[in-house]
Amino acid sequence: MMYLQVAAGLVILLVCGELLVRGSVALAEQLGVSKLVIGFTIIAFGTSAPELVVCIQAALDGAPGIAFGNVIGSNIANILLVIGVPALIYPLVCDTRSALRDCLIMVSGSILFMVLAWNGVIQLWQGALLVGFLAAVVLRSYYRARKEGDEGAEEALEEYEQNMPKNLFVSIFFVLMGLLGLILGAHLLVQGAETIARIAGVSDEIIGLTLVALGTSLPELATSIIAAFRRHGDVAIGNVLGSNLFNITGIIGATAIVEPMQAPLQILHFDLWIMLFVSLLMIPIFISKKPIGRVLGGAFCIAYVAYVTAQFYGMSGVYAAPVH
Repeated sequence: MMYLQVAAGLVILLVCGELLVRGSVALAEQLGVSKLVIGFTIIAFGTSAPELVVCIQAALDGAPGIAFGNVIGSNIANILLVIGVPALIYPLVCDTRSALRDCLIMVSGSILFMVLAWNGVIQLWQGALLVGFLAAVVLRSYYRARKEGDEGAEEALEEYEQNMPKNLFVSIFFVLMGLLGLILGAHLLVQGAETIARIAGVSDEIIGLTLVALGTSLPELATSIIAAFRRHGDVAIGNVLGSNLFNITGIIGATAIVEPMQAPLQILHFDLWIMLFVSLLMIPIFISKKPIGRVLGGAFCIAYVAYVTAQFYGMSGVYAAPVH
């Protein structure tokens, strides 16, 4: 039953997250908002809405291990799995200059988060600082895109315009159903994950880092696989870098503003460093200006399997012991 609860929660999150984005995009267009603004706000943030609602729900339920694990585990999965799997399909080629810039910003956000979390608690003011960092990055990217005529945001919008409600009331209905579904899906997922953790005799952190994180990373994985088949390496890599930055600053930041969170020791002493290591690993790859090929993609996938195995066999440290 608990596995069905988690599966149902994930399905509802994915479907209703898509409803929310499509309804919001349609509503914004009908209200005359520019495509560039929509691309940099609604699409960029809306696609991460499931992770945000899951983290807030977990924090309110007194399960910070699931909240932190979801974000840190998703960032690790995004690099090792969401880049690794598409690279097995077709070597990922991208604008290395742009990718390196975005990667350095992502690493900077990760380091800022690690510094703020090191005292063991993310307070309201620290959450606000993380959100402020993200807002500054988004504003800078928006003004640069407007100045340079970057078409990336408009290209992202074109995909949603193909299956978008044309009626104002239908758009509002999509938004409301999306929001209600996200709340329901997050509740089912968090409750099911906590039950699995208790019965399996592992901590909430491990379930958050593996099961929940992998589930909420599925949209990014699907997007990157499609991009690989279409030979759009820029989309796959940009999707990961942007998602990771939003996870570590926007999601943790917004969650801490709603409910200050205790940072689990296991994550502070092990998983944060793994996340930073795999993030830093991308810098020399982009500096080399070489495609991410099948060999590196395979190595990334093997590394992710090893990471998940280490979690369940207690090799991530003494703090993996059950907390219930």
